[in-house]
Amino acid sequence: MTKTPRRPAVAGQFYEGDATALARQVESCFTDARGPGSLPDPQRSSTRTVRAVVVPHAGYIYSGPIAAHAYRLVAADRPPKTVLILGVDHYGMSAGAALSERPWLTPLGPTPVDLDLVAALRQGPVDVNEEAHRREHSIEVQLPFLEYVLPHPQFVPLMVGFGSYDFLEEVAEVVRSAVRDRDVLLIASTDFSHYVPPATAQRLDRMAINQILAHDPRGLYDTVTRNDISMCGIAPTTVLLAALKGVDAKPRLLRWGHSGEVEKMRDVVGYGAIVFEGPPERSPVK
Repeated sequence: MTKTPRRPAVAGQFYEGDATALARQVESCFTDARGPGSLPDPQRSSTRTVRAVVVPHAGYIYSGPIAAHAYRLVAADRPPKTVLILGVDHYGMSAGAALSERPWLTPLGPTPVDLDLVAALRQGPVDVNEEAHRREHSIEVQLPFLEYVLPHPQFVPLMVGFGSYDFLEEVAEVVRSAVRDRDVLLIASTDFSHYVPPATAQRLDRMAINQILAHDPRGLYDTVTRNDISMCGIAPTTVLLAALKGVDAKPRLLRWGHSGEVEKMRDVVGYGAIVFEGPPERSPVK
């Protein structure tokens, strides 16, 4: 039975609500001076090196060019079979980790969900909860980028609520087990410091980013919680790092920036794009 698509919650707010305008807006994120500076090369590699990315999820005018640094690398790779997006629970709607098994709509069209991967993820604290996703934007804002850079994307949305490190490690083990031997690109959706002066954002965000670059999930969790860093996606990013344990994937910071680069403001929100790259894979694992 065909499931009713999940309608966009923030089209016309975080990004353009019209298909033509949205496609142009996504392209402008790539060509922007804060972005990579050019559109993705239409010629793709026959191999895939990008295993995971960390990208922001604010309005495109503020964070879209930062995210474009990571998506340009995704566009250059062999397309993955599916994409698992780990998102934030901004509204406290999930008691654990919430999946959706409905197609998701944006003005660019529907993105289907990989139901086989959904089934593999339904373990322990991870289960389907459609209502939890209804208002949440952290996963939704990634879809126009995926629709632009991948030929026929399918994905799985997984909202991760904040909890103890042991809880996040439990979710990560479910993810690690589910994606093993599957051709999956992992995405963690997060912004960094919120509404602090630019110098403070840079100092605090560097503390968190250093732990990501050290591939240390416990270090990231402890650094953010002990220093009261307002990184909204600490839960999905910790899960991503823990799920990548044992995976040959080296993290690299592509760009850090903040909302004050767009317009003058006293307090800013920080954004970062990070890629995890491994040896080239020529064909899907299974």
